Amino acid sequence: MPNPCRLRAAVLTASAVLLSSVLAGCSDDPKDEDLTAQELNWKDCPAPSQAEGGGSAPSPLPNGDAWQCATLKAPLDWNDPRGDTIDLALIRAEASGDKDKRIGSLLFNFGGPGGSGVTTLPAFGEDYAALRTRYDLVSFDPRGVGRSAPVLCENDQRLDAYFQQDATPDDATERTALLDSTREFNAACNKKSKKMLPHVRTTDAARDMDLMRQVLGDDKLHYFGISYGTELGGVYAHLFPKNVGRAVFDAVVDPTQTAEEGSLGQAKGFQLALDNFAEDCVSKIEDCPIGDSAQDVKDRIAKLLSDLDRKPLPGVFPRELTQTAATNGIAQALYSQDFWEILTEALVQAYDGDGRILLLLSDSMNGRSENGEYSNITAANVSINCADDKARYTAEFVERKLPEFRAASELFGDFLAWSMISCIDWPVAGTGDHPDVSAPGSAPILVVGNTGDPATPYEGARKMVRALGKGVGVELTYKGQGHGAYDSKNKCVQSAVNGYLLEGKVPAAGTVCS
Repeated sequence: MPNPCRLRAAVLTASAVLLSSVLAGCSDDPKDEDLTAQELNWKDCPAPSQAEGGGSAPSPLPNGDAWQCATLKAPLDWNDPRGDTIDLALIRAEASGDKDKRIGSLLFNFGGPGGSGVTTLPAFGEDYAALRTRYDLVSFDPRGVGRSAPVLCENDQRLDAYFQQDATPDDATERTALLDSTREFNAACNKKSKKMLPHVRTTDAARDMDLMRQVLGDDKLHYFGISYGTELGGVYAHLFPKNVGRAVFDAVVDPTQTAEEGSLGQAKGFQLALDNFAEDCVSKIEDCPIGDSAQDVKDRIAKLLSDLDRKPLPGVFPRELTQTAATNGIAQALYSQDFWEILTEALVQAYDGDGRILLLLSDSMNGRSENGEYSNITAANVSINCADDKARYTAEFVERKLPEFRAASELFGDFLAWSMISCIDWPVAGTGDHPDVSAPGSAPILVVGNTGDPATPYEGARKMVRALGKGVGVELTYKGQGHGAYDSKNKCVQSAVNGYLLEGKVPAAGTVCS
């Protein structure tokens, strides 16, 4: 079972069509041209592909301008830059302000790994309207993601079964089923995407970003990285420190952690978010409908999950709400305080025997649309993590670690511990224990940590600052809830971020926003 919480955090009609697009994106002829000299052909954006999540073409911007999309050619293998190429999908909103004050392009990565920037940027475009006054807002589907030579694994029908399985085995039979299912998923990735799997590492994506910088015509890379996007940005800064312009990292991944330490940290982070959710519910003036005290709220959720392990609830016909789906749905809702009311309603319904809302929350995490089609976010997430992470954890290792994970979180401990087996029998060796983000000589990078972040716990921001090196990382703390700080619309955070990106004003290290 892949770790949905490591989505560090959206139409083609068949996997066969998607597979043909991957193969079509790779040329068998050596390339003689200099890829930095290519020109982008910007056009109105099409509707997202199935791998990007499907849906409609992005709506016009508030001033009526259309979002524009283009395709960038990049080497399949950066060790052979004049060999086969792949197509990378880009999207932009041109700067809305005075052209004489335009700074350049501001490149976004919203995380995952595996999230489509081409679909996410328009969804949140209004949140960045202030930044658009001086920048072209640009994002992309990283290699292996969405429309950029997507990694493909199981088809939709098999993914439905995959996400319904018991991801927290209680006995040898359930453990064998989980291991077999994980191996089958990984074998399907290798069968359908063998050519791409060695080339989806974070270092590959970082090199793609420097190519984007050059093709977009910027001397420096101005960058806004969120969640896994902070890890990608750190790797970029390590590889190209002299090319870093104004950069912001928000919802910061701890670059010093192994995959095991990251999963354990997330168990603690999601438990903290659950504690805060429960306290918030019972502290309201009206009665909390899901418990009389914060502990009662958590006890009732634990009982619900235990009951679901024995007997699932009706969900979205014909699928049922399993223990795994419910845990996944709760985690999804804890990503943002804006979802807490939805989670409360979902739990009320589940206690009344209706699992629909929790299952839909889980579907959102897994990239499943209402028509039953999946984006490739899970395939890309597993592929990138397994290409990056050296560790290959066994079931025996997980079982030894279960007490430590359960101590970190009664609710999420088992779930996150067993997710560590996702790279079992992966066909490509991982790169290392953790990324190198040391960036001596880089321009300042503003690193924003949120004290209530469940997916990238607050401590990771300080670790990132230290790892970037003296004079590079500048830490800003937001005392808030949810995954990330800028999109909380906190005026203090947005003023600091906008002040740096728009005016080059670096806030004082250690600034705290509440």
